[in-house]
Amino acid sequence: MDNSIILGYLQGLGYRMPTGGQAQHMRAWLDWYRGYVSDFHDYAMRVGTGRRTLKRYRLGMAKTICEDYATLLLNERVQIMAEGFPALADILHRNAFVERANRLVEWTMALGTGALVAFLDAQGAPAIDYIRGDHIFPLRWEGDRITECAFASRRVLGEGRGAAEGYYVQVHARTPEGYVIRNAFLDAEGALLPTPDFVAAETRPAPMPLFQIIRPNGVNALEPDSPMGMSVFGMAIDQLKAADLVFDSYVNEYVLGKKRVLVPQSLASIQMQQDGTMQPVFDPSDVLMYVYQQSGEGADDIRPLDMSLRAAEHEAGLQRMLDLLSKKCGLGTGRYRFESGAARTATEVISEQSDLYQSIKRNEKPLERAICGLVNALSWLTGGPGEVRTAVTFDDAIIEDFGAAVDRNIRLVQSGLKSKKRAVMDVLRLSEAEAERMLRDIAREGQNPPPEPELPVEAAFVGG
Repeated sequence: MDNSIILGYLQGLGYRMPTGGQAQHMRAWLDWYRGYVSDFHDYAMRVGTGRRTLKRYRLGMAKTICEDYATLLLNERVQIMAEGFPALADILHRNAFVERANRLVEWTMALGTGALVAFLDAQGAPAIDYIRGDHIFPLRWEGDRITECAFASRRVLGEGRGAAEGYYVQVHARTPEGYVIRNAFLDAEGALLPTPDFVAAETRPAPMPLFQIIRPNGVNALEPDSPMGMSVFGMAIDQLKAADLVFDSYVNEYVLGKKRVLVPQSLASIQMQQDGTMQPVFDPSDVLMYVYQQSGEGADDIRPLDMSLRAAEHEAGLQRMLDLLSKKCGLGTGRYRFESGAARTATEVISEQSDLYQSIKRNEKPLERAICGLVNALSWLTGGPGEVRTAVTFDDAIIEDFGAAVDRNIRLVQSGLKSKKRAVMDVLRLSEAEAERMLRDIAREGQNPPPEPELPVEAAFVGG
């Protein structure tokens, strides 16, 4: 997408766009997320009298880290409960919220910013857009809080032979009456096109913004004055390079260290070349045999060349690079292990004192705030109130042992520091009504216990 066209249109509306190198940083983060950065992964090497351009082998750890964050933060076990909004579950299901929001969190961790946008589709049904950072254009902001924003995407405009690529720009503006959305369509050169019949040029005012910005919960150290966020690996580019350098060396250790056989020239077949010279030949597809010039007193022997591999040293070095990278990105050390030629995620339970636990809990806060804002917008769009009491329960079972959670809640209940209902809700991930129903069933069974099963005669005297 040509951002210069979008920026020109927005500046023509009188908006002042953020200055600085945020867009340049975002392009670099996108390259690392994709796993290929040409000015690093392509390198030249002298071979004989010439030079060859080679490509480094790559681990692709930037995407792995973002995937890891998305899995830990937003998965199918996250529960969103809104008081007095029974249609919410169906709206989220129809908009594939769990799957698409998970991908949005991954993009947000990679590019530093993402957005959830609520709107009514052409049929008047509530819908959700999931927008990644390089399609977001802040228009007005207070500190790092974006109050007005534009979102752009590339679209095919028109039908049939007249169809052509263009841009769809959605401007969320704050007016004295409330927040409105102004829709615009531009051609490939940036000229304004007529708005299609099924799209309103401007929506009715809303009492709250219909967009929610998501950022990693950390300071944008590269652009402190920008309202946009920073990638979770924004300060770990050197560590990404180090991991790929060691991995490239590790793979080349096997390429260069494979077994070869040296054959004296006297035992090789000789073939006349077109230029009149005689050359030893083998099967062209045979990469095992190499001919060498034998000395005068040397024996006509075939010599195997079997170089030892430094596999253990490379694996230890690569593990160290993965630990440094994981630590720098907020996942702590030991998160990734290099096993069987690939980086794998450790599955141990994470303690509450670990870097990963604290990082996940810290990043849950802005995500929870964005989800609550989205629920308010969806409620208003469907004719409900613009403020709904919403509870978001994240899946801490991923980062906390279930048995340990049960034991901790039992101790809290026994010491009078937590109610049984709240303990059941937290441990079993139940709503308040479900927890009350379960406690009533337990109490009823306690008053009328089921009859004891009769034991077989043999078992009645075991241990007696």
